[in-house]
Amino acid sequence: MAIWLIPCLPLLSATALILSTGRMPRPLAALLGVGSVGLSALLVALLAQGYLADGQVREITLWTWIAVDNFTPRIAFYIDGLTVVMMSVITGVGFLIHLYSIEFMWEDESFCRYFAYMNLFVAAMLLLVMADNLLLLYLGWEGVGVCSYLLVGFWYRDPANGLAARKAFVVTRVGDTAMALGLFLLFTHLGTLDIQPMMAAANATWQVGDTLPIIATALLLGGAVGKSAQLPLHTWLPDAMAGPTPVSALIHAATMVTAGVYLIARNYELFLLAPPTLTAVAWIGLATLLLAAFTALAQHDIKRILAYSTISQIGYMFLALGVGAFASGIFHLMTHAFFKALLFLAAGAVIHCLHHEHNIFRMGGLRTRLPVVFWSFLIGSAALAALPFTSGFYSKDAILLSAWEQPDIGPWLWAGGLLGALLTSIYSFRLVFVVFFGQAQTEPDRQPGWKMSGPLALLCLLSLIGGWFVLPLTEVFPAGGHGEISHTIEYVSIGTPLLGLLIAYLLFLGRQVSIDSLVKSPTGSAVKNFLFNGWRIDSLYDALWVRPFTALTHWWRNEPVDWLYNAVVAASRWSHRTLLALQTGELRWYATSMVFGLVLLLAIMLRNAA
Repeated sequence: MAIWLIPCLPLLSATALILSTGRMPRPLAALLGVGSVGLSALLVALLAQGYLADGQVREITLWTWIAVDNFTPRIAFYIDGLTVVMMSVITGVGFLIHLYSIEFMWEDESFCRYFAYMNLFVAAMLLLVMADNLLLLYLGWEGVGVCSYLLVGFWYRDPANGLAARKAFVVTRVGDTAMALGLFLLFTHLGTLDIQPMMAAANATWQVGDTLPIIATALLLGGAVGKSAQLPLHTWLPDAMAGPTPVSALIHAATMVTAGVYLIARNYELFLLAPPTLTAVAWIGLATLLLAAFTALAQHDIKRILAYSTISQIGYMFLALGVGAFASGIFHLMTHAFFKALLFLAAGAVIHCLHHEHNIFRMGGLRTRLPVVFWSFLIGSAALAALPFTSGFYSKDAILLSAWEQPDIGPWLWAGGLLGALLTSIYSFRLVFVVFFGQAQTEPDRQPGWKMSGPLALLCLLSLIGGWFVLPLTEVFPAGGHGEISHTIEYVSIGTPLLGLLIAYLLFLGRQVSIDSLVKSPTGSAVKNFLFNGWRIDSLYDALWVRPFTALTHWWRNEPVDWLYNAVVAASRWSHRTLLALQTGELRWYATSMVFGLVLLLAIMLRNAA
């Protein structure tokens, strides 16, 4: 099978759409944009079937990319169980998002440009996960960064959208710079960036706890933190909601934010040599999931609630990676792709049918008015909250049990993750109860068509049964399992989301408990504003970095170095004006000048001859 076609099909489609400069008929643009990803998904399904049948790792080399001394990275792909899982998520969920986009974006004037960017996004992410060396992976890594900039700022006529796109690009560049330094360090000391030989060389060269692997993995972690929107580089993701809603679904579910999780999982042998870095991964994940969960409780915008939810759920994946439960982290990545794509697409349907309204408190009563969307949201929220027998329950429960088993810090990580699960259940069903129950504030002006409803139905099914899938990761990661865990711990893990559902019901639907007086008190109002503004981390960064940098650039606008260049410009302009004055247009003046020049030339020649 021509595996190279999998990333090439969406790439070729993106090229054709770009070259059409927007003049391609919309039906043809939709066929290219959706069909290319659909064909890639079909090829991935065939590849997965073959891999499950024989378990054989496939290595495909297309050509040597660079040949400089002993540095010869290739355009080559490495297909194992982890790659197959990631490719399946990217193309499968990506195809459903593309199909949904036809109806959502049909009336947009930049329909072709939209699908060109989306196809390019999928191609870059496929290149990232299929690469057999870190340099090719880095090419895909930067590719998804560029595509996120293009898609977040898709409606660029609004300056706020352009600002959000620039913020996403600049913040993630911080992490990307750290990752690039990590690649330099790895190549300098191990002599290769080919992932499998590099792992073997690292295990042969370094011991567990050595300084160099700690530094190298810390730099790679910087890249993962930036791309996956974890503390302290998470601030770009909520603002990235400026793009079209299907873009948010693609970024959050199938591409970009999962790239950091994949990077750590793919290089897990390096991270096993650096226990302090793994511990940092766990604590970063825990801190991020709690911060984002608290922030989601105070949001009003339906998409920002889901954005902070993504930050929190990626935190669970980091927690899993940090405690060595790599397979559980990837399992949660897959189930999260199902229910988060479902929630974003359902939110997009609400926005699409409600005159582009985003404020949840201007909705209400949509349970009977948009029944397909209601059931989609209900199932997605149940999976997000990890209610029993949903896909999110199986993956999140595995992470919490793995955290409990860690020596010393295990109970703390487990308790923090459990608190996050409680908060997740509360804000998830707060969203459901406010948007779909109660009195209607805004009437829908349309119903979602089959291009919207079809992907929602399939994602509902996956969100329910996705936890039953057995991923082919036993050959990739070291075998792991849970030891003897008391039933009390398991029951508490299972019961916590149900407690969150009960609290959300009492607060936002049944109204048996009211916290209005608490929220409206001076302390409550201050806390609410603090959480609403994301713990004011953006304000802190503005004070520490943005405003000082802006002031410095303003002051340095007339830097001394410019004086030299300005002097050259001034001299050039003076010479131009002087020479221009000689062009009088009078023949007598030209003749006199020629005679004077000839006399001067003869005088010089006679003087030299003497």
